[in-house]
Amino acid sequence: MDEQYMARALVSAHENRPVERLAASLGPGPFSLVLLFVSPEADVSEVVCNAAHAWPGAKIAGCTTAGEISGDGYDEESIVAIGFLARHFAAETLLVQDLSKLVASELSEALLHIRQALARDHGHLPHEFALLLVDGLSAREDELASALASATGAMPLIGGSAGDGTHFRETLVFDGTRLLANAAVISVMRGACPLRPFKMDHIKPTERRMVVTEADPAARIVRRINAEPAVHEYARLIGMEPESVNTLTFAIHPLTVRMGERHHVRAIQRVLPSGELLFFSAIDEGMVLTIAQPHDLVGHLSAELQSLREPADPVAVLAFDCILRRIEAQERQMTGRVSELLRQHRVIGFSTYGEQIGPMHINHTMTGFAFYPPGTVVSDDTP
Repeated sequence: MDEQYMARALVSAHENRPVERLAASLGPGPFSLVLLFVSPEADVSEVVCNAAHAWPGAKIAGCTTAGEISGDGYDEESIVAIGFLARHFAAETLLVQDLSKLVASELSEALLHIRQALARDHGHLPHEFALLLVDGLSAREDELASALASATGAMPLIGGSAGDGTHFRETLVFDGTRLLANAAVISVMRGACPLRPFKMDHIKPTERRMVVTEADPAARIVRRINAEPAVHEYARLIGMEPESVNTLTFAIHPLTVRMGERHHVRAIQRVLPSGELLFFSAIDEGMVLTIAQPHDLVGHLSAELQSLREPADPVAVLAFDCILRRIEAQERQMTGRVSELLRQHRVIGFSTYGEQIGPMHINHTMTGFAFYPPGTVVSDDTP
């Protein structure tokens, strides 16, 4: 990360006075926005309470994680900080406090107001974008991403769902000193650096399909597949016993739904005691799901990250990486090679319970922004 434009810092989640250490490492700034990706092993309340004092004048946004990407690759039980230098970026944040009472028209109006104010006050910064952090256990990410679409227009929006390691108990986001569950924070920015949004996935669909025949869409629960108990039918179709199905199974045998010419993962979070399947993203009765297989995570990641080096080396790569990719890398003994690629390409971010790109909430992907030196001509093609 080129600290002429952005600064980064890392401390252990168990560090005494971690924010003080982060502030010393991040440098004097001043910063328009400081992002904090915080392991659930940290004292999150303490981090949030002290952040505003550490970076006066900066907007503070962040969330808990399912693992961190520190700039040295995959990390755990740590806190990652990213500071956007105020001379190159301007930022405002918008907190959505209760996703269960989301009013799309009000959210759109608030977001448009922020965009207009930034354009008026910082029109000399030509590149506009938004970062979305959302409670990963809220089951509202799809609704939120859709509600934001009318107000974002052509402005690229990328984001990730807050995590809680592999515990799935509580995920939190924060805006300034406000630390909340069932919430989201949107950082709207203008900057001097051209940027390119990206979405990477190494999943290939097979010919094996199934139909959701009974579900609770609001809770993202699938009760029956092909008119059979959900976990039993899923296990049968992938050649396993139901009692052997676990988180690794979902990483190696993901399910996808076809949208147009592309397949997007609808990832399973876990098996409920009832044998029903709880999903990370939207699900409904009548949905046709295709069993997919991961293909060469390391090779695909290498090629995709290399492609981001055109037309110039990025000054920074900010990424939101699905927890299922991390689990796959760990179980297939690829963590070292994946981490080395992330380090080589100066990727920083966190592992998520879901990823957002524009109006879509998806799974089993890495989404993000590559930022380039001012003046670089970057294609505006989006994934």
